[in-house]
Amino acid sequence: MSGTAPTFVEAALGGDRRALARLLSAVENGTAEGAEALRALYPRTGEAHIVGITGAPGAGKSTLVGKLAREFRRRGKRLAIVAVDPTSPYSGGALLGDRLRMRDLLTDDGVFIRSMASRGHPGGVAAATRDVANVLDAVGYPLILVETVGAGQAQVEIARLAHTVVLVEAPGMGDEIQALKAGLMEIADIIVVNKADNPAARITLQSIRAALGRDRSAGHHGAAPSAKDEEAAGWDIPILQSSAIENRGLAELADAIEAHRAYLQRSGAWENRRRRLARADVEAWLQRHLLALLERRLGGGAVEEAVEAVQRRRLDPITAAGTLLDALLRAEGER
Repeated sequence: MSGTAPTFVEAALGGDRRALARLLSAVENGTAEGAEALRALYPRTGEAHIVGITGAPGAGKSTLVGKLAREFRRRGKRLAIVAVDPTSPYSGGALLGDRLRMRDLLTDDGVFIRSMASRGHPGGVAAATRDVANVLDAVGYPLILVETVGAGQAQVEIARLAHTVVLVEAPGMGDEIQALKAGLMEIADIIVVNKADNPAARITLQSIRAALGRDRSAGHHGAAPSAKDEEAAGWDIPILQSSAIENRGLAELADAIEAHRAYLQRSGAWENRRRRLARADVEAWLQRHLLALLERRLGGGAVEEAVEAVQRRRLDPITAAGTLLDALLRAEGER
């Protein structure tokens, strides 16, 4: 290894939180030093339990994550929190509200908090979130909580980087039950109705239980079971209540998260999910390398021209991508 990466890596492995923060910045920004550090650290990954916390805006995810972190700390667990904030449409930076809501955890040496911008990524997680989680795994955090941007059904992408997905809902969600049935329910391992102090929480809880019951009995309309279906065959999805403000339901949620990890390891599904996460890593980097190669061989303008053609409906995205790939293959063949 060359450059400054070894210093950051060694210091971060030694527990230097400032070095870890600088290392994560290099990784998140996609620098050469960040990529070099990822290569060096990757053999140390694969042990952490990555828990995705997702749900619609206003469900109280940030407050719940902060209180959940305190519950795990009471149990003696070290953990990291990756809070993916919305990207400002003006500055391109994250609003970083999560850091403000979790400020009382900042002085706890057993908790490391990283806020990062979604940068417009539609799945509620930034493209570099998995890389950041890998670094935190490698430096020894056994539990990593990833809080996504509230973005509706697009949040199913969290299943590509988490072993356990916690879906947070809140009273009065109305049409969100439809979204729950259509997509989010399929990736949820645990469902929690937050803000249970609201009188409408009981109705929301009953609606979710009814929707989940129908989904289980109806199956997937005759479709072949997915790997996720097979993994979940022996797992009854807990439907819990919590009130982060009143500190209620946190122990039950922590118990459910720990029980899900135990189930995955006992059933053999842990290795299946590790393989899925490894595939996601490879596919993400393949996409990055392919885009970088396109820009080197065809010039950065080629992709932008294709995007503009799709935007103006002169081309469909399938044809645009195929045309770019054909041009890249011709350019490689001419070298």
